[in-house]
Amino acid sequence: MGSGDDIRYEKLRVTVDKSHIIAIGERLYAESIELIRELVNNAFDADATSVRATVNDARIQVDDNGSGMDLDGLRQYFNIGSDAKVTESRSPKFSRQRIGQFGIGKFASLAAARTFEVFTQRGDFAASVVFDKQEWQTDRDAWELPLTILPADPGKGDGTSVALTNLFRSFEPAEIERILKDGVPLRDAHFAVFLNGHRVMPRVYSGRRLPIMEGCAFGPITGEVFILSESASNGRIEGIEVKVRQVTVRRETFGLEEWGRDGARVTGELYADFLPVTSDRSGFAVDSPEYAAFREVVVGLLDDVRRSIGKMGEKRERIRSSRALNEAIRRLQLALSRNPQFSPFGVVAPPRPKHEKAGTEDETGGPATAPVEADSDTAKTRKRRAKHPKVKSITPGAVVKKSRIGDSLVSFCLDHFGEAGAEAFTDGGVIYINVDHPLFVRESLKPPTFVMHVARLLSQEIALMKCPRNPRQAFERQSVLLRDAFVETEG
Repeated sequence: MGSGDDIRYEKLRVTVDKSHIIAIGERLYAESIELIRELVNNAFDADATSVRATVNDARIQVDDNGSGMDLDGLRQYFNIGSDAKVTESRSPKFSRQRIGQFGIGKFASLAAARTFEVFTQRGDFAASVVFDKQEWQTDRDAWELPLTILPADPGKGDGTSVALTNLFRSFEPAEIERILKDGVPLRDAHFAVFLNGHRVMPRVYSGRRLPIMEGCAFGPITGEVFILSESASNGRIEGIEVKVRQVTVRRETFGLEEWGRDGARVTGELYADFLPVTSDRSGFAVDSPEYAAFREVVVGLLDDVRRSIGKMGEKRERIRSSRALNEAIRRLQLALSRNPQFSPFGVVAPPRPKHEKAGTEDETGGPATAPVEADSDTAKTRKRRAKHPKVKSITPGAVVKKSRIGDSLVSFCLDHFGEAGAEAFTDGGVIYINVDHPLFVRESLKPPTFVMHVARLLSQEIALMKCPRNPRQAFERQSVLLRDAFVETEG
């Protein structure tokens, strides 16, 4: 080894090939169409209230009315990897949470166009910068871009305009609109985006909205989850948009694919700015403690959503069953009026026409069968004093109807008695129907025959009430009642 006098210290210059800068930009923005999203978000960060994007086969131009840039701002704009939006995370006018992070979007834009031109004005300063990809890469040592200082136009106002020309590919407006809806804060009250003259609106969901405001150790989780109506669902698992700084990073399903058809009814947007994203912004660092805490909260929320869907389904079934029971009672009342000898309730007057019906409320909130009016004072007194037969041990999802038929007050109940339970039975003057019976479950899915199925079970019990010791005669009478219940009156 030589002596200390032989040791020399020098500096080694680190160089970066310009083509690598462009390549990095292209990797950060996997689809070159995302450059339009980046330009719109830059306008949002600059406190713009209006952004107008014009796209055709020859040119892409994005104009905003934001704060514009002075000379230092332009230098900062072309500073690769600047941390300005991290150190100054809020915009000065609207205090917006700034979206941009890497400052390399303009290099990614050169994956779709040869020329990138910026015009900006702020106060009495106006300038344009032309970024030509071919010329910039030709001189490997020069890192300057041509800057032109222009006279300011007071009538134009502050703002920035970016134009991309000499395009390498074409862009479909519908695809651009999809990207903007995913990655631009369109719900901000002071921010409007227009594409080829048409305002881009945020997605609107048809269904039940569940606002979300939760938190974990790393920060708040906000947004909204929607339970779509069955008609609005397309049957595909769309998942939930997870946004960081108001930009959708990716859609997550959180196990919705295991819900069957119900999973396709759940969508929405969740905001969690604390989540660490991958360098290309296409996903999250899923092995991070932040993501683990976030996922735990969301899975818990979706458990509540699934229970809500179950309750909505049960309510829908109760409403459908309630309507079928109403109609079955009305038709049987008509049949008993035509066959008074079969009635265990005395003489039954025919029901009023549907449009004249003024029934009472039942225990499910639907209209009950219209009672037959009594004419004498004695009948009115008896009507006030009489009580409906008491329905015993009903479950929370039961459907109960109470009505006067002939001289009697009658109660009807659709309730859960298990798959092995009887289809129907009578107890204490109450007619029960088992909604768990396999035949009821099957027929409830067939609207044309559902009412007839309920009427069959009711007429069976009514006939047995009249002829408890002669089942054959009872079933013969049931056949007549069903016939007359579903044969419409002539004229």
